[in-house]
Amino acid sequence: MSTAFMTIVELQQKLANRELSLKELVTDTHARIMRHDPQLGALLELFDAKSLNLDTIKPGRLHGIPGAIKDNICQKERITSCASRMLANFVSPYDATAIERLKTEGAVPIGRANLDEFAMGSSNENSAFKKCFNPWDVSRVAGGSSGGPIAAVAAGFVPWALGSETGGSVRLPAAYCGIVGLKPTYGRVSRYGLVAYASSLDQIGVATRTVYDNALVFSVIARPDTRDSSTLATPPFEYTQDLTNKLPAGLRIGVVEDMVSADGMDTEVVNALDASIKKLESMGAIIKRVRIPKLAYSAAAYFIISRAEAASNLARFDGVRYGYRAPNVANLADMYRTTRKEGFGTEVKKRILVGNYVLSAGKSGEFYDNAKKAQSLIRADITTTLQEVDVLLMPTHPAPAFKVGAFAANPLQADLLDYFTCGVNLAGIPALSIPCGFTQSNLPIGLQLVGPHLGEHLLFKIGHAYQQHTDWHLRTPEGYR
Repeated sequence: MSTAFMTIVELQQKLANRELSLKELVTDTHARIMRHDPQLGALLELFDAKSLNLDTIKPGRLHGIPGAIKDNICQKERITSCASRMLANFVSPYDATAIERLKTEGAVPIGRANLDEFAMGSSNENSAFKKCFNPWDVSRVAGGSSGGPIAAVAAGFVPWALGSETGGSVRLPAAYCGIVGLKPTYGRVSRYGLVAYASSLDQIGVATRTVYDNALVFSVIARPDTRDSSTLATPPFEYTQDLTNKLPAGLRIGVVEDMVSADGMDTEVVNALDASIKKLESMGAIIKRVRIPKLAYSAAAYFIISRAEAASNLARFDGVRYGYRAPNVANLADMYRTTRKEGFGTEVKKRILVGNYVLSAGKSGEFYDNAKKAQSLIRADITTTLQEVDVLLMPTHPAPAFKVGAFAANPLQADLLDYFTCGVNLAGIPALSIPCGFTQSNLPIGLQLVGPHLGEHLLFKIGHAYQQHTDWHLRTPEGYR
């Protein structure tokens, strides 16, 4: 029996009915990954069945269900490389809190998933080890930085995966690859064990084929953690409850005109968004056109804040405590310099340099301080708008997944790929990207629903109802059975 593209719910039913054993599920998963991933590049490491210790897996809500973990999330006694030579051989001594909670419920992390080095990129072309490609067209990018875990779900390797978001790194690849991607409210999921990029923005996110599965995984990992002081003191919640084929009564959806009508939008993406808006309206939603002018400053503010925090966070990788250390150096200063030169890739070094510049004496007021002021204004603008409507609807991406190498000569354009997503990270609120169509060349298109602070349950209700009235999430790329 092939388990490709089965949802968590479907696999649970087959395991419960004894139509499928845990060993058969893992064996089939391994076989498909080994057959297809050499061409896709989704995983940096597939754990062998013996090391998974299937006999000791705990009973729970995700018992026996395999998933992929972005390789900047620590797994005990596994390498956590961040797709960087700097940490190529670093073995984590502990599990991230999110991993710990998944294992407690019986989930089976089956491998380390590829990413842009230290989560810095929007295409998964910046991995130090190999590129990750789009299952729908391997000449195109999967998106980033969580390209590996997203591609693993989209190709039917696993029904769930964990990624991380700083400026759109779960939602953007989810849209490119035709699956569901959640960026939670900042502080809803513990960052303990997530290797930091920009600490005030980073958040672990969930990737699945269906909204229901996403709500199920999120219910397991979303709760406070004493080891992460930024987590919110909110009790655990069952996000799968009250998910039906109907939208909440009187639901008001604010279509963000600034984004939907932005310059450079692909016609097919615009048409898919329009069709989705009409579908939601036919399901009973009240559609209101809104404008959020300060979102136009999101990309610039995000660029500065994320680089500044990256420069600070990555200062720890100096060859002294852990990770790569350059050999044959003359002195301490030479060790620092050579270690970082050889251990980091080009994109990471570029972001560190920019971060140090915007934090430097005489420049921090001009750049970093102003970016933080812009962030406050963006957050206030979004919050005000969400008092007029229940959720916002925006594109996740302006165009379908692009060809590998398309922006090699235009890195600034590559930096703008987060234009539609990074404002949500700056505001610290949740957003859910869901499939909403395909281009004529069979490339996925996604839209994102943006909710108020702690509004994940509302997003799940809307997204699940939408999926009961559409079939975009049921489509699968060919050749991965």
